[in-house]
Amino acid sequence: VPGPAAAPRWDPQPLAYQELQSERTEVPASRLLEETALGRPGSKDSGCGELVWVGEPVVFGRAESIAGKYGVWMKDPEPVPPFTRETTWRVDTVGTEVRQLFQYEAAEQLAQGYPAKVHILPQPLESTGAVIYRGGLFFQPRRSRALARYDLRGEAITAEREIPGAGYHGQYPYSWGGYTDIDLAVDETGLWVIYSTEKARGAIVLSKLDPETLEIRRTWETNIRKRGVANSFVICGTLYTVSSYSAPNATINFAYDTATGTSRALSIPFENRFRYLSMVDYNPAERQLFAWDSFNMVTYPVRLSQA
Repeated sequence: VPGPAAAPRWDPQPLAYQELQSERTEVPASRLLEETALGRPGSKDSGCGELVWVGEPVVFGRAESIAGKYGVWMKDPEPVPPFTRETTWRVDTVGTEVRQLFQYEAAEQLAQGYPAKVHILPQPLESTGAVIYRGGLFFQPRRSRALARYDLRGEAITAEREIPGAGYHGQYPYSWGGYTDIDLAVDETGLWVIYSTEKARGAIVLSKLDPETLEIRRTWETNIRKRGVANSFVICGTLYTVSSYSAPNATINFAYDTATGTSRALSIPFENRFRYLSMVDYNPAERQLFAWDSFNMVTYPVRLSQA
């Protein structure tokens, strides 16, 4: 596994953005926190299973400006008209006043670089943790431990709520930095937020959210150290972590199952083709991962075990 020297150099632009210069190739788990075996919340999908394979990345588009070194791109797995499952959304997240949400009719339009519309968010967005779900953009407003829901049709914030005790703006980021303290995720069961707290001593905390009010429904404290992993996502109520943001041959290295309250080590190959993974999210409608890898918007096919 290449050491920190293999990571691409940061372009010396005058942008107030955090990057950590080194990354851990081994993941030391923090001391085991009290965990309770809680049932999987609200799973109605009979096609659920455990992640067993991730395929090679497929490139859909490339950002041309420095603002697009890091970013988020996604589709809504449960869209609200006039939007569809093909409507594609993108945010270039380098900088301190990130407010532009690009809307494309389909991924092909994104590849050509022609947005159908540009939404200007009422508040600037922090980092690469945003998701689109049920007609809303869920994001972390800059320099806050809050979450907000921006209604895509009404073009206004419809809910905002703080996550009690959540670290933010560089307290508990993923290993690559970038103020990735608070990360949202969507799976077959709904909306999640991935973060850490002082109480959890930097281990990943996973909470299920009400998508209308942003109230926390349930919370799980894992024994996976957040700074020790590069990114994470949720599939079928299980949290999965990525070992490295820059090693070309990384792995999905841990899984935490909310149904049992237990974590286990994994070693599922995961390719960082462009050597700077800043975002990865699961789309339950398409059953694939969406990721942003050094200016490139990519997807990864996945395979789940038959439950």
